[in-house]
Amino acid sequence: MTATGAWLETHDPGERRFLSIGTLLLESGEELPDITIAYQTWGQLNPAKDNAILVNHAMTGWSDVPGWWPSMVGPGLPFDTDKYFVVCPNVIGGCQGSTGPSSLAPDGKRWGSRFPAITIRDMVNAEIAFTDAIGIQRYKLAVGPSLGGMRALEWAVQLPDRVGAICTIGSSAVATGDQIGTASIQIRAIKADPNFNQGDYYEQELGPDTGMGIARRIAHLTYRTEAEMDIRFGRQMQGDDTGRYAVESYLDHQASKLAKRFDANTYIALTEAMNSHDIGRDRGGVAAALATIKVPVVAVSIDTDRLFPVRLQAEIAELAPAAAPLVTISSPFGHDGFLVEVESVGNVIRAALNLAK
Repeated sequence: MTATGAWLETHDPGERRFLSIGTLLLESGEELPDITIAYQTWGQLNPAKDNAILVNHAMTGWSDVPGWWPSMVGPGLPFDTDKYFVVCPNVIGGCQGSTGPSSLAPDGKRWGSRFPAITIRDMVNAEIAFTDAIGIQRYKLAVGPSLGGMRALEWAVQLPDRVGAICTIGSSAVATGDQIGTASIQIRAIKADPNFNQGDYYEQELGPDTGMGIARRIAHLTYRTEAEMDIRFGRQMQGDDTGRYAVESYLDHQASKLAKRFDANTYIALTEAMNSHDIGRDRGGVAAALATIKVPVVAVSIDTDRLFPVRLQAEIAELAPAAAPLVTISSPFGHDGFLVEVESVGNVIRAALNLAK
């Protein structure tokens, strides 16, 4: 038994399917060989092959959209499977079936510390190869929250002929110093765990669960709001003999849930990819890159999001020539509002599909 919460080859794949896309040249100049992409689909691709939607999952999401974004996929829902063919591939670097640090390398051992650094553009290039392999020339819409929004934006800049429109939710054109600072502390917490073993913990009895739990607790506070934490928990004690505040118990629960399904190395790899995100890198800056976008852009913010504040989506809406007016969703749940405010988010996605060329 390996010390990781990652989905492994011996586990039941469920509805996931797997596709080999070969070798990918990364931005770093390294090659990632023998890449497998795990993915799921819903609905049917029509004969014209023009009804496909690409869903780009968030950092700790995976290919099963209904599993992490409930009430969004199905007949009559925002991703209406009576009309559309909905596709969600798991990112490279992930831990739910796509090639990542917990996957077997060509030598038959887990990648672990040997897994190369990846970027948002590397993830998108893998998605392009995957898209080619399943025979889709163009998506009607590329949509995603957070990390997924970064990738949707990259599709619009790099591949305007292959998307009819994009919708980026609670995301940004470039990582901010505040985001990088908070994320770097999470990474340090994982690496400081005595069981991390420089990333080579897969054959150990115990993995870096303590460090991973601290990282998740920090992250979860950035996903929600100060007001929500105070209203729900305040200074309330847990009500048992532990002497803990109720909010501590809540954060413990969130940490435990993630540790059971997610890999610490993947947490680091995807967090570092988000930290490196800059749509303007080698393109003359953010404004110059956004100015090249030719497809309709729907930028969505959440008014209480303290991880991706409203100004970051406002920048996209202001600088992308084909952008619709910024849509701001009101929610007490902060960044996680994209998961909770299903009706509001669904209405935005329906509007984005109507704008798609």
